[in-house]
Amino acid sequence: MRLLITQLSRFGLVGSVGLVIDVVIFNILRTTILAPEVLHEGPVLAKVASTAVAIVANWLGNRYWTFRRTKLQHPVREGLKFGLVSLGGILIGLSCLVVSHYVLGFTSLLADNISSNVIGLVLGTVFRFWGYRTWVFVQEPLNDEPLVAAPTAAAPATAPATGAALGTPERAIGPAGLSPLHRVQAISPVENRAHRND
Repeated sequence: MRLLITQLSRFGLVGSVGLVIDVVIFNILRTTILAPEVLHEGPVLAKVASTAVAIVANWLGNRYWTFRRTKLQHPVREGLKFGLVSLGGILIGLSCLVVSHYVLGFTSLLADNISSNVIGLVLGTVFRFWGYRTWVFVQEPLNDEPLVAAPTAAAPATAPATGAALGTPERAIGPAGLSPLHRVQAISPVENRAHRND
């Protein structure tokens, strides 16, 4: 639970920096070269550009601070996963902007900011944190303590050699696990004298 709270707080701080970057770039583009009076799709393109820059800043902050205690996966694989989750967040924010600006007809600068940088941002942030934590940065946390090898079970005792392993037919093996020849050789001298006296 403490790890989750730490990650949430750091994710929030990184996201705040990304939000500032996103809002500043969006408004600069939205009021200049990508204004709707200049280009009909200007607000959407401005949002795509500003979010793309913010995503790069968010990746750096989340990779090297929020989720820094997770092992780095293959850089290309992790980058693709991060990009896909971020794309999902972009689509959520863009959907809010498109619905507000083009469907509901709220075309003012304030309305565009509320739809994209408030409603879209909140929904996109929830989606991104969930995606980063459950799919992108899911490696086992690094442990600074040395690993201790678990004790291994003792090796099972080997079974006594069978007749097949000694090169004798299995049927020649007696109840003691030895062939008749081996049993004779294993009899002690005292037992030999007892047999001769009989």
